[in-house]
Amino acid sequence: MAVAPRMNRPMPAISSIRASVLAPLVEHIDRRSGKTDLLLASHGILRSQLEDPYAMIPMARYVAIFEEAALITGEPSLGARLGTLFKPSDIGPIGVLFSISGTIRAGFQRLAKYVNTVQSATSSGVFEEDGNLVWSYRLEDARMWPRRQDSEFSVVASCQLVRSCFAKSWKPLEVHFEHVPPRDRSVLERFFRCPLKFCESANRIVVAGSDAARLYRQEDAGLSAVLERHVAELVGKTVAPDSISERVRALIGIYLGHKPITLPAIAAEIGISVRTLQRRLAEEGTSLRHLVRETRETIAATQLEAHVQRARVAEILGYADSTVLWRARKSWERHLDRQE
Repeated sequence: MAVAPRMNRPMPAISSIRASVLAPLVEHIDRRSGKTDLLLASHGILRSQLEDPYAMIPMARYVAIFEEAALITGEPSLGARLGTLFKPSDIGPIGVLFSISGTIRAGFQRLAKYVNTVQSATSSGVFEEDGNLVWSYRLEDARMWPRRQDSEFSVVASCQLVRSCFAKSWKPLEVHFEHVPPRDRSVLERFFRCPLKFCESANRIVVAGSDAARLYRQEDAGLSAVLERHVAELVGKTVAPDSISERVRALIGIYLGHKPITLPAIAAEIGISVRTLQRRLAEEGTSLRHLVRETRETIAATQLEAHVQRARVAEILGYADSTVLWRARKSWERHLDRQE
């Protein structure tokens, strides 16, 4: 999750993020080493570009710079450490909406709804599981890997938002990360104070149902309406309308391994009929089955390359066991051969 003080220029089609998100990272590198300008230049960015709060930079460069900064500063948990400093004002009106929300559930729903006003090509959503609230965050482009720093920054920052706006002592039930476990988990363990799971299909915060529903304050309905309208206008200005396949792909990334992914469920989430969903996907040359296979194949390739055990990969992809995963991979290979 990124930091952006203001947003009033159209978000370009390429996966991008506001240049201002690099400001805290640049300040930190300046304090820790004299290699800031060299690091930025190696990724095609000049420090002068960051002076324009409305400038855009490719998301891939932001992710890569964050990863390299952790190496340069010798801080493997750099993203998590910067996330602890996160404030509602860092994401402008979205942060204000979060801070005035009456419940944690409402705050996360708003965060998920409007994250694309800050950065594009990001899947974020909330759903119920076993009576608890689950918030999910994931960059859609699998080529942006490794991306541990962005993941840990985003999840820690979101948790910090809850503590600063609702309860300082609050802690999640569980926290999930898509990357492999780091050698040193102490920073994350001290911050979250809850079980951590790695090699998941997305980054997630699991909130106890009672915590999610607890009323912390009475919302100012008038202020909420004004802010919602303002942010909605920003959405229209900054985010190009998603194709139906992009919306479905985002939902698959959010639910995979946690909720059944069926035509009726996806259609209901989008707000259209099953027949309309099938027709719209067909018009875009795809299907729900194809999109699920594509998402599973991408995640499996990433996790297996990181030497994650096959049984674990099968679990996060929603398969019964590693044998089913093996059969699925064979079918993917046959499909690829037919395409070639």
